[in-house]
Amino acid sequence: MRASDRAYAALLEEIQTGALAPGTVLGEVEQSARLGVSRTPLRTALARLTADGLVAQISPRVTVVTHIDGDDIRALFVVRRALEEAAARLAAASPRAPDFAELTAAFDAARLDGEAARDDYYRLIAEFDAALDDAAANDYLSSALRTVRTHLVRVRRLARYQPERLAASVAEHRLIAAAIAAGDADLAAHATHVHLHNALTSILESLDDAPSPHRKALA
Repeated sequence: MRASDRAYAALLEEIQTGALAPGTVLGEVEQSARLGVSRTPLRTALARLTADGLVAQISPRVTVVTHIDGDDIRALFVVRRALEEAAARLAAASPRAPDFAELTAAFDAARLDGEAARDDYYRLIAEFDAALDDAAANDYLSSALRTVRTHLVRVRRLARYQPERLAASVAEHRLIAAAIAAGDADLAAHATHVHLHNALTSILESLDDAPSPHRKALA
């Protein structure tokens, strides 16, 4: 892996998990030393993160992690809803639609008791997303969804410790997968719409309920 790719992957993970909080200053000298890369690959990595919208350059040598607030999340979900409903429709009409029967069974078997089980569930969602992209078979749509998902990883952690919401999410994903497997494009799109409405509502409620220092970090 190239040095710039390593730096990008490391910084991306830290931003998405919150290890690098919104507003964190990413100085070239400090980050180059910390990540064990020279400044040229670091700049390449930072340029990619800037294009992703995860960091912003405030001076030639200083970059900061971008903030995220309720308005940002609402705007993200407007795009997500349009893309994922279209992808669900395409997947349901695809020759790959029957493959979603296995994913339906996987959501049936999903468990959320404990950190490891929750990690397994998020991996299952990633598998579902990959299957959705493959079945939709639209490179432009998949590219746009990848950009949205880059931000979603950052946002999803806000709802990670809400057992009731996660349990509902399992059932919602199961319904979407079952509708695609059955070739029912209307149901797949509607189930996706309901799931995203519930997910957005839950995330915004998480922001409202967060302690003020946490809320400030996300604002």
